[in-house]
This record gives sequence, C-alpha cells and structure tokens, in this order.
Amino acid sequence: MNNNIEKIEDFYKHKFNSLPLTFENELGHFNVFKRGTTKIKSIKFGRRDFFKISLLKGKMKIHYSEKTIQSDKYVLLISDPLVPYSWETLEENLGGYYCIFSKDFFFDSMDIRKYPLFKLDAKKAFILTEQNVLEIENIYERMFKEIESTYIYKYDVLRNLVLELIHYTMRLDPKFLSNKSADTNINITTKFNEILQRQFPIESPYQRVELKAPSDFSSILNIHTNHLNKTLKSTTGKTTSQIIANRFAQEAIALLKHTSWTISDIAYALKFEETSHFISFFKKHFKQTPKKFRDSIK
Repeated sequence: MNNNIEKIEDFYKHKFNSLPLTFENELGHFNVFKRGTTKIKSIKFGRRDFFKISLLKGKMKIHYSEKTIQSDKYVLLISDPLVPYSWETLEENLGGYYCIFSKDFFFDSMDIRKYPLFKLDAKKAFILTEQNVLEIENIYERMFKEIESTYIYKYDVLRNLVLELIHYTMRLDPKFLSNKSADTNINITTKFNEILQRQFPIESPYQRVELKAPSDFSSILNIHTNHLNKTLKSTTGKTTSQIIANRFAQEAIALLKHTSWTISDIAYALKFEETSHFISFFKKHFKQTPKKFRDSIK
C-alpha cells in the first residue's frame, strides 16, 4: 500500500506541470476534466487530500478500502480523501469525465459528509446503464459550460452541480434511504442554508443584508437559537455563528475581487456598523486587511 497522500498541488504538477493561475487566491478549489479515448495508466492504491467524482468508460478493476469491483463498460467512482483507492485498466481505450474539488470548496455552509455516500463504509463505485451515462454526462457538460462562463457567481452554480451529481449517485443505490431520525435536522439545516444564501449575491452598495445574527435565523425558522446551533453542529460540525461568518467572508472576497466599491461600502452592505469592525473581521479570517487583499489581486 502506498501511504503517501497525494495533494491537489501534486495532482496538477504531475498532470500539467503547473498550478492553475487562480489557485493561490481561491477559498476552495474546483475543476472539471474530460478523458480522451486514449490509453490511461492504472492508478496506484492510496489516498488523495481532495474529492474526485469520475465517470469511467471501459473495462477496469477498481479497488477501494478492502473492496474490489470490476466494470466492463461504465462506472461512477466517488474518491474520498478518507478512503484509499486505485484502479487497473483492462483495456487500452478508456474515456469519461471527472471533477475534483477541495474540502473547502463548499466552505462551512455545507458539509457533504452529512450524506451517507461519504461515510467510511459506504459504497464508492456504481455500475451504470447507458441512460445513467447520458444523464451524468449532461451534468459534466453543464459544469464545463459554467466554468468557462464569465458569470461572477459561477462557483455557486458549480457547487449546485456537484450536489446534483452527488444526489444522482445516491439515488443509484437503494441503501441510501431516508433516515427519519436525521430528517428533521437535515430539513432545518437545508432551510437555514436557503435563508442564508438568499441574501446573496449583493448587487449594489445600497443593498444591505438583513439577517446576520443567529437569532435572526432562528426567529424565521421558529425555533430556539440554541436548538438551531445544536442542529447545525450535528449536521455540519460548525456553529451557527461560524457558518454565517464564513458565508459573509466569502461574499466579502467576491465583492473585493469583482467590484470597485470602497471598503466602507462593502462593510455597510455586509451589515457592519463600523468599517473598522469589518476590517477586523476580514483580518481574522484571511490574516490580511481588505485593502491588502484587493491590492494583491490587481
């Protein structure tokens, strides 16, 4: 067994000899690729520090954890940083698609490990029908279209497409049935995230978010603030305040990158009573001032 963990930087240096130009300034990384119908080398058994979802075409043998599965035509492979895997090619001409994303790609507003697909003992390889392949290819093609777009918030769309692919995968296995004991917590988490995300993107310096404190959200959800915090902690591993703060930090980065608004304008839009409070908040998250960050990306 190979005990070395491949980092996302290693993946790029091995495959392309360089990192993407925007890699250093990203809060969370995502990319999507298409495999050509050429000979693909087998991958050594080991772990990676990033997630990867692969649509693989052709005859191959896949190993993950202590399991082995052989695919004669089509398989969808979920690569999890916690689970070592490898595959052996059994024919020369293979094709398909794959996307990779870091654990920070979803920030703290969504913990994909709440889904049973990402449990340590979960099934990771799914044999596909022709119809499955057509539908999954459609998701990947939409990813390609979106990542090439100039839409400022395209990574929000890409996160949704990754979630669509995750949910599609879970529907392939009857074991991923509703767990009634967890339904209530998941519903509360989903509603909380919907309310939080609904405030963004901010499109004008005169537009100001209305909901910022945990009590703002618990009031709308008609539950106690402590109950909301306990629920989010169980489903995401983060407190209500942490999730809110990280989403506001994400929006601050977007506004600094993609607008010419003053620091004061951004502070106001994000509901900071004083610009100095926003600067302190930003420094706590990114170890630099908003001005220094903006200057570094010019």
